[in-house]
Amino acid sequence: MRTADDRASWRVLVVCLAAGVTTLLDQSVLTIALPSLRESLHAGATDVQWIVSGYSLAFGLALVPGGSLGDARGRKGLFLVGLVTFVVFAVVAATGANAGVVIVARLVQGAGAGLVNSQVIGTIQDVFHGVGRTRALGMYAVVAGVSSALGPALGGVLVSLAGPGAGWRWCLLLSVPCGVVTLVLAARRLPQPRRVSEGRLDGWGLLCVAVLTVSSMMPFITGTHVGWWVAGVVGSVVALVVLHRRRVRTGKVPLVHPALTRSAPFVLGTVVAMAQFGSAMAASLVLVLFLQSGLGMSALTAAAVTLPSAVAMVASSAIAWRVVRRIGSHAVTLGTGLGIVMLLAGALVVAVVPVPVLPVALAVVQLAWGAANGLSLSPNQARVLQHAPAEAAGVAGAILQMSQRVAAAVCLSAISGVYLRAETPEAAFIHASLVCAGLLVGALVACVVLARIDARSTSDGAPRPPRLVAGTGATGRGQAPV
Repeated sequence: MRTADDRASWRVLVVCLAAGVTTLLDQSVLTIALPSLRESLHAGATDVQWIVSGYSLAFGLALVPGGSLGDARGRKGLFLVGLVTFVVFAVVAATGANAGVVIVARLVQGAGAGLVNSQVIGTIQDVFHGVGRTRALGMYAVVAGVSSALGPALGGVLVSLAGPGAGWRWCLLLSVPCGVVTLVLAARRLPQPRRVSEGRLDGWGLLCVAVLTVSSMMPFITGTHVGWWVAGVVGSVVALVVLHRRRVRTGKVPLVHPALTRSAPFVLGTVVAMAQFGSAMAASLVLVLFLQSGLGMSALTAAAVTLPSAVAMVASSAIAWRVVRRIGSHAVTLGTGLGIVMLLAGALVVAVVPVPVLPVALAVVQLAWGAANGLSLSPNQARVLQHAPAEAAGVAGAILQMSQRVAAAVCLSAISGVYLRAETPEAAFIHASLVCAGLLVGALVACVVLARIDARSTSDGAPRPPRLVAGTGATGRGQAPV
């Protein structure tokens, strides 16, 4: 029987999960409305790239300073401010008269979402401990993945109901009622603000990450002046390394805690998460663009093709803990490998299958693609956080999310650039799918190395990291481990 503290923790977790659904569904639900948005606003390829990638960029860059401010000033007030910002600028974006307004609104909205989610991570860290914390973070990861998978299907329904001209505006407004409900729940149920630490922020380090991300995106957005952007990438990486070492030497905490950079499992797991998240977001975008712009499907029909992915992801996420219990970390390797196969299968299907049966064939591929993501995404995120050293546990979640969002921003701009500038829709889909598969090949290599590290640490007698447990509550009681 749950105690009063357990029930209070559960109510807090519900608010955190609601915030995750509200902010993470927002981007994926817009994906299927991009063709109608582009036509309605007469937006160019560059505008579309900024609309889809700007949200992730601002989201990711707001996570670390948001977490630092939450440590210093308490989380509840910042959670509410971030959510109000998110909702208000959702309305601004939905009512925008031109692409410029939508781009700016999405950037601000993404920053609000990042501020909210940094408080979500910090609140879970504050309220839950031990196995309960692992379980809560695992549930947050599952909710995030499922929300992203369900977005295109919901967007297709909205565009179908409202029509192409207004459908994309409805997609942007979908987050408003969700945000208002979450706002009311947060005001009533979140713990009162309390100071956790001084929360000193490595502002120069964060600036280097911003320059690195934008420099990585711009060649795909502009298609010109690649040399300058390469110099920006190299310069920001060098500056980031120098600043990191300087802050460590002077006793200050850098953007990425030194304990995290010294943890090979955390670094490799974060690389896997970046490749998984970036390729999943980009592959979803390319599929929707191909179905609507390439094959001329309606938004509702395109949503029907993507729906099997969402259903399969929900189902495989529900049983992922059983697979991990049987084969351990190899489950992530299995899911990543299956994802590669499905991306290649999708490219092959588009190349050889006749157009009349192509939607059915792609729906079958999407079914297996969703199962692969459900098997690998949330177990890998839970594994990464379990490997975070104790002295850096509080910032590990923010760094992981920031890495994923930065990867999404770069991948969305790159893959959409590949697609929007290709000669034919078929060639665009095939090339983009191959790039996404290449990203997952890198993730697969990291998974193999991680499995060897785990096996070596076990054979040396080192204790295993705690295993993810599915369920709810703060006491560690619940279902079997994931």
